[in-house]
Amino acid sequence: MEKKIMSCLVLASGLMIILVLNASASAADGITCEEALTKLAPCQPYFLGFPFIPTPGPTCCKGAATVSQQANTTTIRRSLCECFETAANASHIKTERLKQLPHFCKIKVPVPLDPTVKCNT
Repeated sequence: MEKKIMSCLVLASGLMIILVLNASASAADGITCEEALTKLAPCQPYFLGFPFIPTPGPTCCKGAATVSQQANTTTIRRSLCECFETAANASHIKTERLKQLPHFCKIKVPVPLDPTVKCNT
């Protein structure tokens, strides 16, 4: 009898954990800063202004499109804006190239691609 009660408690707590994880995943079903930066890693040579890379490549554009699609809530967009602001200011990217990314990749971005934009205003 004691084993049955213990098994039921373990099962119930496991189900609660699954429910909580599913609820939190759907509430924040988007992309994190780290995931976004990883997706945009192929864009780095273009962003840094390497002269032999005048436009972003297909892998860069694919990553940018994925990030754009997954920035699906105001909270995620604000978080990504702050993430990109910090990353851009920490590296020596060419701001003009960053701003041209949507044009070359033929995408719309829900986050300002300008490190001078203040995301929390």
